[in-house]
Amino acid sequence: MDLEPLYRTDHAEAQWSALPSTAIINRKFINSEYYNDVMSFMNESVMPEAAETVGIPEITAEETAEVRRSAAQSQAIDQALDEGDRDSLHTLPLGLLPLNIPSLARAKLLKDSRMKSMLEMFNSGKAGSGRMEVEALSNVFEATDEFKADLAILEHMEKLHSYDVYSLRIELRRLGIPIKAQEGLQLSERKAKELTVYMTEFTRPLIQQIYGGSGNDIASMDQLLAMFKRPDKGDAIKNLRMMADKLGIGLAEVPTFLEEYGDVFLSLAYYKGALDEIIPRVTAFLDELDDINKNYQVRQMPRFEETCNNLQMRFNDITASLTGRFESFDRNSKTLWDNINAASFQAIKKVIEAHYVTIGGVLCGLMVKMDAWDEKFGGDCGGPVSKADFIMSEMRMGMNYIAELEKSAPSTTDLS
Repeated sequence: MDLEPLYRTDHAEAQWSALPSTAIINRKFINSEYYNDVMSFMNESVMPEAAETVGIPEITAEETAEVRRSAAQSQAIDQALDEGDRDSLHTLPLGLLPLNIPSLARAKLLKDSRMKSMLEMFNSGKAGSGRMEVEALSNVFEATDEFKADLAILEHMEKLHSYDVYSLRIELRRLGIPIKAQEGLQLSERKAKELTVYMTEFTRPLIQQIYGGSGNDIASMDQLLAMFKRPDKGDAIKNLRMMADKLGIGLAEVPTFLEEYGDVFLSLAYYKGALDEIIPRVTAFLDELDDINKNYQVRQMPRFEETCNNLQMRFNDITASLTGRFESFDRNSKTLWDNINAASFQAIKKVIEAHYVTIGGVLCGLMVKMDAWDEKFGGDCGGPVSKADFIMSEMRMGMNYIAELEKSAPSTTDLS
């Protein structure tokens, strides 16, 4: 797929000012077919009748077409980009950025085990890959205006803590860097489906608040949206009114609210899923660290025991703090439902988004550490001495960086 820039750098401000619009909110927390059906039904049946009674504007044909174009473009991006890269904490496909040089646009930025950003120009699997530091590009490319513009962007990108889609939204907005396709800052459909089990935790309170006991048979956002697609037009309007009244918003704003609600809690589901994957791996690593430290040869290595103690303390402190953050999100966000309205939701959304950069960065750091360890010693490879050498040369490097990043996280008391 040819990802031509939708916006150039001089239009960055205008592009990012449109970020909260429905056109770029992640629709993948719901089945795209359901969303299109809901929008069509509201446009053709519900909204015209509602507009007559309450005087709200109808959804235009252009807006409905934009929804369909956005969904189609998102699916095309899924095909053009490696889903693993798109859903990754530590990999940035540079095809998303407005780069001028084709060979750079085909490359990726990766975080290595020391949390240093490396440019991967190619990867041939078992045949090897070509990686270099961003600073080394000046030795390879001619210093044209196009290269200088690309280098400036890459120098910003290499300083980011994580490359997950949620922290990228925040950081690219802060830097004023446009992207080629806004749908590229969404999770793939596959990943969104994987996170359904986490999303259920967040959708159930909304459903209970809106429908009470009558919503007991609603288990997902798909089913919730399906209620607005019923053939009985009166039923659909009744459900829309019920939700709008509870939230204190107009009927026309309900689909947008559902999208934003799904997007912010999909982000929590994404990070929580990553944490749940990392914790057992960290626990297994720390258990193995104890066994390695018992080896006689290893115990003769200068400062290894001290390094082990520091690593255990760092990993335990970081994972405990991260777990505490998610517990706070869960505990405090439930108070949202005591008096739910659009304003209270926007307040909690703002606070949660303020944690994206640090959560993404810390999870990225832990993930690359565990990936490096498993790649080197997975399948019972390596002995105690070789593992101890790797711990001293790689595993301990960057841990202070990750720990300081976690300490810099915003307070979770703001969620209360």
